[in-house]
Amino acid sequence: MLVSMKEILDRASKENYGVAAPNVCSELDARAVIEIAEELRAPIILDVAHGATPDIKFLGSYLTILADKANVPVAINLDHGATYEHAIDAIASGFTSIMVDRSSLPYEENVAQVKELVKVAHATGVSVEAELGHVGQGDNYAVDGKQALTDPAEAKKYIEETGIDMLAVAIGTAHGEYIGTPHIDFERLTAIKQAVGQDFPLVLHGGSGSGDENLAKACRMGINKVNIYTDLAKSAVKKVKEMPKPGMIWSAIIAGIKEQIGYYIELFGGKGKAWVPADKGVSGTIVDMIEK
Repeated sequence: MLVSMKEILDRASKENYGVAAPNVCSELDARAVIEIAEELRAPIILDVAHGATPDIKFLGSYLTILADKANVPVAINLDHGATYEHAIDAIASGFTSIMVDRSSLPYEENVAQVKELVKVAHATGVSVEAELGHVGQGDNYAVDGKQALTDPAEAKKYIEETGIDMLAVAIGTAHGEYIGTPHIDFERLTAIKQAVGQDFPLVLHGGSGSGDENLAKACRMGINKVNIYTDLAKSAVKKVKEMPKPGMIWSAIIAGIKEQIGYYIELFGGKGKAWVPADKGVSGTIVDMIEK
């Protein structure tokens, strides 16, 4: 069932677990992610980068169908929306959430641009994620892992001034593969959660390669959404290299994605957390319903 990311993460925050948010760019990887979420009875968030597809509205047209037919809660979120136009495209494409990423801008500019899009998104029932501090790149981790971390006191002010629904925080993770060992600032995470309130959802970008123990601990301490991509791609490549016949490439890719995201769903605490509102009345797996 297609729901807002706010609905998923408000529950996750109150019940203190994390939800996996894999990046997808096609029917195949989206279907694989939804299928494993159904098997594990877990809510799931499909993150989509604007540049990951040549036609975001076409992508949205079938992602919303897949999500709506699922028997677990599924949100579709624009990941790292860099412009006003990106956000509008995602809303018009049926996404239920947008990330307005202005984390590289000075604080006041960040607030002003995010606040404007919050008004637009909320008017259409779409939830909004934004980032304070800046999560950098793993290949520049010696620098990016230590600077532009989220200030707890500023986080509370930022939420109040923008009206966002969930906050992405910089606490020592990075995007892509790490050069060096990731160090998560758990004291900072604790301070941020205390500042913004225990029921306000927090998001962690750069989950891949950040360490299973670190990620599980972060989800127990207040992280409610973990973005994942690199580890899924690596798992898919591994399965492709192991396949006995070239014609099995797509099934190998799907198997790799399902194996890795399923592992993370359980690690973050999302297994068994799905719910189905009485007015939805959805039953059976997504495959069963599509075949019918």
